[in-house]
Amino acid sequence: MQLSPRFKWFSQPLDRYAIGVAAILSVAISILLWIGDRTAPQVRDFSWQGQRVDASNTAFVLTFNRPMNRESVEQNLKFDPPLLGKISWSSRRMSYTPLAPATYGKSYTVKLDNAYDRFANESGKKIAIEPFTGSFTTPNPYFAYIGSQGEEKGRLVLYNVLQKERRVLTPPNLTVLDFRIYPDRQKILFGAIEAAGQSLLDQKLYVVTTGIDREDRLTSNSSDIKPILGSDDYQNFKFDLSPDGKNILVQRLSRQQVGRYGLWLIKENQQPRSLDNQPGGDFMFTPDSSSVAIAQGEGVAILPLEPQAPPLDFLPRFGTVLNFGRSGTQAATIKFNKDYTRSLYLVNNQGVQKELTKISGSILGAQFDPQEKNLYCLLTDVEQDTAKNIFREKPYLAAINLESAQLRRLLELPSQREIQFNIAPDGQSILLNSVTPSNSESTNSQSIPEDSAKASRSPQTPQAPTQLIVLPISASDSNNLPQPEVLPMFGKSPRWLP
Repeated sequence: MQLSPRFKWFSQPLDRYAIGVAAILSVAISILLWIGDRTAPQVRDFSWQGQRVDASNTAFVLTFNRPMNRESVEQNLKFDPPLLGKISWSSRRMSYTPLAPATYGKSYTVKLDNAYDRFANESGKKIAIEPFTGSFTTPNPYFAYIGSQGEEKGRLVLYNVLQKERRVLTPPNLTVLDFRIYPDRQKILFGAIEAAGQSLLDQKLYVVTTGIDREDRLTSNSSDIKPILGSDDYQNFKFDLSPDGKNILVQRLSRQQVGRYGLWLIKENQQPRSLDNQPGGDFMFTPDSSSVAIAQGEGVAILPLEPQAPPLDFLPRFGTVLNFGRSGTQAATIKFNKDYTRSLYLVNNQGVQKELTKISGSILGAQFDPQEKNLYCLLTDVEQDTAKNIFREKPYLAAINLESAQLRRLLELPSQREIQFNIAPDGQSILLNSVTPSNSESTNSQSIPEDSAKASRSPQTPQAPTQLIVLPISASDSNNLPQPEVLPMFGKSPRWLP
């Protein structure tokens, strides 16, 4: 018997199999649509999971398997220890931006439960998210300094804050003058002279390993020193390391060609080369590592890292750039006024030039906090000693609120010549060197001349050694002055590792 064309396609086994599978799938889809999706929401990815998060990591992302009820997520997201931040959403992705960097030397736990998807209220079937627990750590706090006593004198020293362990990185035959720390924490660039018979004009550049491995542990490996730049043909002066650690800039003066003075660039694994630009004064890399801010003439020029290149920008009236904010959008600069006062200005990339303070003393340094809400400054008061007919500068540490320009004095310091400070990368404390009160009396009794004319006629008087001090800073405790902690070590130029 011949089948009609209407039923002919049922005669093939493969056709019958395909139709059966399609029917089963249709029934399954219908049942699923009728009873709804009963699988629980879940976190598919946490971008900081298991990572070591430093201050350069500004946000993490949680990715969910479906659109979420945002309010339920935001209310139930917990951190231990606490980490305040701002939340933003893009479909199934939630970004969390901490208001301040996570505290160094901590292990953080992130938990989320009792959150629901977006359609839970509409369907009336609330299925809570699968409980999520994530974790990340922050780097251990280390700092480096140039020692000033005993076997540490003139040598580069690394200090592990948590383990309270010190390690001398450089040999006794080198006197370290200044240094810069690489962003990976594994190397330090430093300038030094040989301890015997060399002057400051014979400074050479070296790189030394810190002994910190990729797991942020201080190993027992001995420090390895590598020469970077000699001083046979050129005198080396100030130097700087780019924030990405790939470029070095050095001010150099030729020993053979009179007047040949300017910036030299040392790129990673390349020979030094002159930028052949107009000579200038103080300089520093911009935060993006692609250009340099240098004092030239009656202003500050922003120069690319190319020979004989014209300035990218020029800031007239300002004498020097003290510091850039981490975002790269604003800088702290000094203006030298005609009435012999000095003004501290905030300059941003929108053309705003805001005077923060005007003083008759000196502006020794300034640094933005990580959130760029406050500018911490090292300033001086000018005091007249009528008995000796001299003027003396007395330094103090202050914080300036960038929005209100309100200045708050944090710490009064004894009169001294060399003082530097550095804010921790997590913004929790300030590290500085200062003559301690017990030493300041002996310093003052030596009657060190403060005016330049008298100082030039007087022999160099040995200074009392400066001790390292940690000053905790907290925006939440703005009504009380922070209490400094004097550390059992003597040195100068203290700097936190990034």
